[in-house]
Amino acid sequence: MELRVVPTTDEDGETLAALRVAAMRESLEALGRFEPERARTRFLNSFDPRSTFRVLSDSVLIGFYVLRDRDDYLWLDHLYVAVEQHGLGAGSQIIEIVKNIARERKKPLRLGALKESRANAFYLRHDFIEQERKEWDIYYEWAPD
Repeated sequence: MELRVVPTTDEDGETLAALRVAAMRESLEALGRFEPERARTRFLNSFDPRSTFRVLSDSVLIGFYVLRDRDDYLWLDHLYVAVEQHGLGAGSQIIEIVKNIARERKKPLRLGALKESRANAFYLRHDFIEQERKEWDIYYEWAPD
């Protein structure tokens, strides 16, 4: 699958929020915390098109990520793949795109994932190292060679 990363605009917020809610549903239900409107609002309240990138395959939106540049690291605030794309390799391709950005900028990549999410196994498979656990999340870091 060939992916293309494109910038977002203010108008993309609702579409991306809906993709996020659908992708998070299973993880949030496992924690007993699935509240679609809350998840939508949380995303939209921090939505910044300048740090958000849509991922397309054949001009179809299949995912997105939010990458925030900090002084000494990159924060992967969100990485979501459309539910129908789960298990098909898109997530692995997207995380490699993001890791290449970290390599270019010579900064570690940090992120958090919900404790009961399958994302934890995904990030461990992609060489992220667990750094810390909090009530709801596990935090990881990956550093370029």
